Amino acid sequence: MLRLQNLIYHPTATPQPILKDINLELPAQHLGLIVGASGSGKTTLLEILAGLAEPTQGKISWRTKQLTDLELQQLAGLVFQFPERHFCGGTILEELRLGHPELDLKRVRDALSEVGLEQISLQVSPHALSGGQQRRLALAVQLIRQPNILMLDEPTAGLDWSMRIQLAKLLAKLKQHWTLLVVTHDPVELINIADRCWTINHGVLQPMESTALNR
Repeated sequence: MLRLQNLIYHPTATPQPILKDINLELPAQHLGLIVGASGSGKTTLLEILAGLAEPTQGKISWRTKQLTDLELQQLAGLVFQFPERHFCGGTILEELRLGHPELDLKRVRDALSEVGLEQISLQVSPHALSGGQQRRLALAVQLIRQPNILMLDEPTAGLDWSMRIQLAKLLAKLKQHWTLLVVTHDPVELINIADRCWTINHGVLQPMESTALNR
């Protein structure tokens, strides 16, 4: 269970808090969906949960343990919006082994299999893949770290409708083994696979029934 209690993020340079009294609970092996417009605070929330920014106040817990920023970095894997822009490896194998040079080929193949890329050559450049394959590779890069929570920022952005549907099917499969938290401004393909849904507006998080987003 991921639990956020009274989380506030108010950098000194901003007149108003970016995140205001955030409370959230997400059970293990569930997919949580946060829907909000650009500038609503949803990406900032993911950055805090990934240990990339420090909240002004509040508690973040996994199960019964309150976490520090360093522990959050170890707990969560974050897939940024347009993750393909951040690929650094010359081949898929190099990309998956970045920071983990000791990884054996079985771990690499298992991660690729989990995202439906088991047939792909490890010597292909990540930039030679299709858009949908690149998003899958970005997921594999995080899964190979074995995070407790997999977080995705606008995972369907820039994909055509068929790739968006395929990605939603993949996330539905992944939540059988992983806890997922997804933020998006466009929930169309994701709402039906979400277990818990919230909206965020000007840093205020509110629960929403999934059926309400289909109206």
